[in-house]
Amino acid sequence: MTARGRSTTAAAVIVLAGALVAGCTAASPAPPSATPTTVAKVGPAAGSPAPTVTAPSDAAGTVWLCAPGLVPNPCASSLAATSVLADGSTMRHATPDETTSAFDCFYVYPTVSTESTDNADLTVQPAEIGAAVAQASRFSSVCRVWAPMYRQRTESSLAKGLGNDPTADATAYASVLSGWRDYLAHDNDGRPVVLIGHSQGAAMLIRLLRSQIDPDPALRRRLVSAIIVGGNVQVPTGSDVGGSFAHIAACRSAGQTGCVIAYSSFLGPPPTDSLFGRPGTGVSLQSGQTASAGMEVLCTDPADLGGGTAALDPYFLRPGPTVAGASVSTPWVEYPDLYTARCESAGAASWLQVTDIATSGDARPRVTDTLGAQWGLHLDDINLALGNLVDVVARQEVAYR
Repeated sequence: MTARGRSTTAAAVIVLAGALVAGCTAASPAPPSATPTTVAKVGPAAGSPAPTVTAPSDAAGTVWLCAPGLVPNPCASSLAATSVLADGSTMRHATPDETTSAFDCFYVYPTVSTESTDNADLTVQPAEIGAAVAQASRFSSVCRVWAPMYRQRTESSLAKGLGNDPTADATAYASVLSGWRDYLAHDNDGRPVVLIGHSQGAAMLIRLLRSQIDPDPALRRRLVSAIIVGGNVQVPTGSDVGGSFAHIAACRSAGQTGCVIAYSSFLGPPPTDSLFGRPGTGVSLQSGQTASAGMEVLCTDPADLGGGTAALDPYFLRPGPTVAGASVSTPWVEYPDLYTARCESAGAASWLQVTDIATSGDARPRVTDTLGAQWGLHLDDINLALGNLVDVVARQEVAYR
């Protein structure tokens, strides 16, 4: 089904173009500024104009950030990309088309709202557009992407502390749940679906999976996979199922469906006060999870779901000059053979260990723990493995058929 005649104003075209130029959670020589109160800083760079767009709502009151047929649609923006190799040489990719796939993706964006209230309103702003472009648009080559606006907890609200305002958390979740129910009732048409969420978006999807999908065999059969990144999915130590979900297990191969991919990335072991990789910490509190004896945070390596060490396939929006001497004009840049990843556990923490494997003379920009050791590589969780994740979804869809 199409997006029920959705359209937006011409102003949205300007906003989207600005978001593409400004970039989002990109690895660059000058990483975006952020403060420790920010769950995920994605959106236009500081100083960018901040026009807003009032998108139309449908009969159920859902305001769609992304939906098939929405014009413009940030989740269907240009996927043109250039690979930058270790020696600075480049190779432009063939541009994949927006899919006519029989599969849907349902995306919930991370914390981006800078509104002064505890919960954001449903006005589409550059921050939400930027998040959708940076994290969800590349999935449009393998699924039809749906993304509702929701009344997320704002940066100013989360600055007061995670878990300290259950009313604001409940408001955010109720808004996501409303969008999900509207999508199921009017747009899903029985199609298989992939859930994708990061940070606060991951916390909201943990709640959604636990209350709506995990206990419902019919909906579980429609679940291709759930990509829950930076959200602290919990399982009994050494187990692939239990804890956050009674029936939805960890994905351990691209041929497995109805499962969850979950991780938080770090350059080394998370500190004892880490917000991710430890049960009951950080964003866990937004999903209603507490620390329990015998539990650990689930890690599934997006580069090799079966375990072991494998190469990441990072894709970042290009905010400006990429590498000295490298000519890149596409919106996206890929950095192959720059990082490997492996799930590791130590000291009651579980995390995706990201290792720089660049050779001497490799001038490509590197990711850093911009927000500090507590956060690890949280800002870049999705983009570090974006090529891997899109590939996994494509392979899971083949397996699902």
